[in-house]
Amino acid sequence: MNVIRRLSASYLRKSKMQQRSQSNRRPIAPLGSRILTDPAKVFEHNMWDHMQWSQEEEERAREKATKNSLVRVQPEDQAKYEREASKYWNEFYKTHKNNFFKDRNWLFLEFPEILPKGRKDQMNKEEKSSYPVKLNATNGCTNVGFPGMFKEGKDYCQNNLVDGLTSVQGHSYNKKQAEPVTENKHVKNCEQETVKQESFPGSGATYRILEVGCGAGNSAFPILKVICNTPGAFLYCCDFASGAVELVKSHLSYNSDRCSAFVHDVCDDSLPYPFPDEIQDVILLIFVLSAIHPDRMQGVVSRLAKLLKPGGMLLFRDYGRYDTSQLRFKKGCCLSENFYVRGDGTRVYFFTEVILLLIWGTDEVHNMFTLAGLVEVQNLVDRRLQVNRKKKVKIHRVWVQGKFQKPFQPPQNSHQ
Repeated sequence: MNVIRRLSASYLRKSKMQQRSQSNRRPIAPLGSRILTDPAKVFEHNMWDHMQWSQEEEERAREKATKNSLVRVQPEDQAKYEREASKYWNEFYKTHKNNFFKDRNWLFLEFPEILPKGRKDQMNKEEKSSYPVKLNATNGCTNVGFPGMFKEGKDYCQNNLVDGLTSVQGHSYNKKQAEPVTENKHVKNCEQETVKQESFPGSGATYRILEVGCGAGNSAFPILKVICNTPGAFLYCCDFASGAVELVKSHLSYNSDRCSAFVHDVCDDSLPYPFPDEIQDVILLIFVLSAIHPDRMQGVVSRLAKLLKPGGMLLFRDYGRYDTSQLRFKKGCCLSENFYVRGDGTRVYFFTEVILLLIWGTDEVHNMFTLAGLVEVQNLVDRRLQVNRKKKVKIHRVWVQGKFQKPFQPPQNSHQ
């Protein structure tokens, strides 16, 4: 019976992949173009895109995850990790400061929706006219030359691989679903009325971005570097670790005229944000939800959806199930299914892969965001094979990525 189930799953997975790659939900040529066709050549490059695991590889990964989750953390310790989550992250930033993660300069390749339409068009023109796309034959890193934003060469790729570097050139989504927010005049008028009535950081802005879980600013500062020349753009960034927010505010690139960093626990619905609802054009959730208890994720996403203006985008990227970092956990670190605690007390969740879930009729990423009233624009799995050619080691990386839009609301008097 298990053999039949595995064979059926393999067939359905392949058919779902073919259908999904042709749909509007997934780019036609997404997330890199270096495909491993000859296993004998695996050590010729540092990274391979769109890896399809064999049945044996998937079975080994499943066995490792099953084995390391047999012994669960005791309930009283689990409660401590939940209760003192901010303490552990504060200790993390006190130890590592801003030296642990590298700046996510890949953000604009994966998520061009971050930028206002005018700035996006300007960057596209600059890219085509003066900064052609260069593909490094050694490491497979696609390097789009936005001025001052993207480093060339092996060092940049290697520094960013752990945090989810991909090489998307442009973006693809269902344009009927994802219309630019600036085209809705009613939304724009309502926003102007709200700004007139209230005063808050960034109240005079015309385009607002919120990064949740900003850490030491590894996403915030690449964004600030671009929007500093974009009139009306303003960035909010928050973290529940006060030490992380202090690192952001003390950074030389921090500019209070363009950015507001603040301490906030997104799991606490009673805490107000320093701005009203429905004013954010873009919300970033990059490797953030995985640090939150699974039982609280839906509440977090639903609350964040209220901050988006109609037509606004929520951009999501995080760890996927069977990523190498999950398989490396030892027994006694598992809190619950796909949820683990690291040695420093911080926690991480691995989201179940979209395609496998489609086979069994459910999709936790899709369900979480659509239950919050958002429309799925993109929802995919990014599987890579990272290679250490010197040590002859292969490392499977799995990430999930999604783009979700708040539907436009028709004016209340539209029937008149």
